[in-house]
Amino acid sequence: MSAETDALMARARRSLDAARLLLEAGNPDFAASRTYYAMFYAAEALPLSRGLVFSRHGTLIAEFSREFVRSGEFAAEYGRALRDALDERIAADYHATEDFPSARSQRLLARAEAFVAAAQAFLDRPSS
Repeated sequence: MSAETDALMARARRSLDAARLLLEAGNPDFAASRTYYAMFYAAEALPLSRGLVFSRHGTLIAEFSREFVRSGEFAAEYGRALRDALDERIAADYHATEDFPSARSQRLLARAEAFVAAAQAFLDRPSS
């Protein structure tokens, strides 16, 4: 891995840590936002490992699906998880008048933990 992919994965892990703390403190909406960003940073590291850079969220998500899911390197569930996480972040960040349930944030966090772990395992492979 390069220093930049290492830094993105470190940021992903720190975002997961922050999400856990926010959830424990009773802030599931802010936890959902941090959780999405954990996935975003991990997803950003994957194409970067191949010299590809995408900074827009929608573009990165589409390219993750094209480059990694369609190729069979990642299961389709990871593409869905990343798209769903963006939708959850938007709901948590922009629907201030609605409560964002803690259980919903916990489910999102569990999916993000799996996503980040899968990304790290992929990046740690000798062939990447």
